[in-house]
Amino acid sequence: MPRSKRSKLVTLSKTDKKGKENKEKTFEAVRQSLDSFRYAFVLSLGNIRSNFLHDIRSDWNGSKLILGKRKVLQKALGESVEDAYKERSNELAEILVDQTGLYALLFTDETPENVEAYFAAFVKLDFAKANNKAPIDFTIPQGIVYSRGGQIPIEEDVPMSHSMEVTLRTKYKIPTKIQGGKIYLDEPFIVCKKGERLDVVKALILKQFGVAATEFKTNLLGYLDTSNSFCKRY
Repeated sequence: MPRSKRSKLVTLSKTDKKGKENKEKTFEAVRQSLDSFRYAFVLSLGNIRSNFLHDIRSDWNGSKLILGKRKVLQKALGESVEDAYKERSNELAEILVDQTGLYALLFTDETPENVEAYFAAFVKLDFAKANNKAPIDFTIPQGIVYSRGGQIPIEEDVPMSHSMEVTLRTKYKIPTKIQGGKIYLDEPFIVCKKGERLDVVKALILKQFGVAATEFKTNLLGYLDTSNSFCKRY
């Protein structure tokens, strides 16, 4: 039978009062969820945006998603066989040992097959921010400036509104002008090369021209079936 260690005292690291309260809440939420749900999944969230995280919470409304510091999650799960809150829950804690970034625990009664299928399909595209690496070489072609900046065929695009010319020239430092009622470039304008670190202006230009640059994926690292103590590492 799975073991429950409700009575064992676990000391969390010293911190300020509010921080300690938050750690204790996370700790208790993890243990209550281990008692309430059949499955516990370890997720690696990377640098996921808050709006994408909201999507996950909404999609898993009947389940429980808990974010927290790695050490707090490990202590709640139990860091050794002797300290495991549920049998083999320490193996989930071990998965987190060498991980970096943002983690979460998803507690659910949905089958592993359903969870795996959901997160395999959960891929979100977002615009690159300053300090991100440029995902592509991007050059705005000479001539009339189109809304997608040459990313798609001209016949599928539309010229950028002439009202944007001042913004392109003054805010984004693109040497545009109005010619024949259209925004015009006398020569190609190189925005970025793939892999270079973007500054604020270049990131804004990519967004202006609809260059979706960042891909967010949530990786499953492993799960525990508390009903039979089966633990799997992906």
